[in-house]
Amino acid sequence: MPTTSAYVVVFGVALATTFAVTPLFRWGATRLGVVAEPTERAVHTTPIPYLGGLAMLVGFLVAMGVAWGSGAFPAMFEGTSGPLGVALGAVILCAVGTLDDVRDVSAPAKTAGIVFGGSVMYLLGVTLLYFRIPFVDGLIVLGPDLAPLATVLWVVGMANAVNLIDGLDGLAAGIVAIAAGSFFLYGHKLATADVAVLSPDNPSPLIAIIVAGICLGFLPHNFNPARIFMGDGGALMLGGLMAASTMLVGGQTSVEVSGQVFFFFAPLFIPFFVMGVPIVDTLFAIFRRARKRASMSEADKDHLHHRLMRLGHGHRRAVAILWLWTGLLSLFVLYPVYTSKGNGLVPIGVLALILVLLTFFYPGLRRVAREDAAPDAP
Repeated sequence: MPTTSAYVVVFGVALATTFAVTPLFRWGATRLGVVAEPTERAVHTTPIPYLGGLAMLVGFLVAMGVAWGSGAFPAMFEGTSGPLGVALGAVILCAVGTLDDVRDVSAPAKTAGIVFGGSVMYLLGVTLLYFRIPFVDGLIVLGPDLAPLATVLWVVGMANAVNLIDGLDGLAAGIVAIAAGSFFLYGHKLATADVAVLSPDNPSPLIAIIVAGICLGFLPHNFNPARIFMGDGGALMLGGLMAASTMLVGGQTSVEVSGQVFFFFAPLFIPFFVMGVPIVDTLFAIFRRARKRASMSEADKDHLHHRLMRLGHGHRRAVAILWLWTGLLSLFVLYPVYTSKGNGLVPIGVLALILVLLTFFYPGLRRVAREDAAPDAP
């Protein structure tokens, strides 16, 4: 099994490379005029350059190259095409999104590009093979007729989820960083547990730790006030990488584990927790637009982050609240996995209540305080 220090080195390479090359892409985007102009829907008031997704792609490929060349992950790169499939899928998704950033691409064409990226992953071994239903005995094996469809749908869903949540400075990068870091801890635990749920050749923990690194390397340039946006190129790529990492754990794990906590039995459901914020936002968007009979490609200002700002939260506080929600949901997964106990639900529930109060009542208290102070103002 790879050592912890090997993962730390790869994480550091991903972070440092992304941090170093992002200013170069910001300069190039500015020179080429690839910028996000202020619009009625946008929250920024000045043009912001795109192409941050290309910087993260460079960080991902360099870190994967270092992992391959270091010899610390031999089982992951010898005799398996999974890492190649993930890398090619990331390149395709980033290219599709970047093309949309440079010039508008129709929704069907963009979806076709995402489907192509997911199909490449499937052909190179990154696929859903097994499926479990919570609290139901038995393992569902996806045959050759359903596995390609399920794989592509998983990639399309995760890519669009990250793309939809990318509406405030640093929001998507921070959420994916927390989710990817949590999923690395989860996958690493399954790989080193007494019952070997993950085999040494499973690259999921490696992908997750690299994704966390490129997000944290990009975040200093993207946090409010942002100096560069990841654009669709970065959002689609991050969603595809998270889809690949989760499929390689949940969709390719057939070991029947006995006497362990629930999340060992159904690892495919972990993304619904660690990526809970963008997934919930996507579900609300689908329901909202279906009710209005509007197209999914039609933009609006009713996403979770928009609603938080309308409640009175500032830009940074709205981002921090959604980061905290992602961290809380990740804690809900990691605590029982690392302790084999479920009694952590009570303190987590208390933290959730505090976070709900902060989310919904703090802006109202500030508004009342401003109204009370208004008569005394000169």
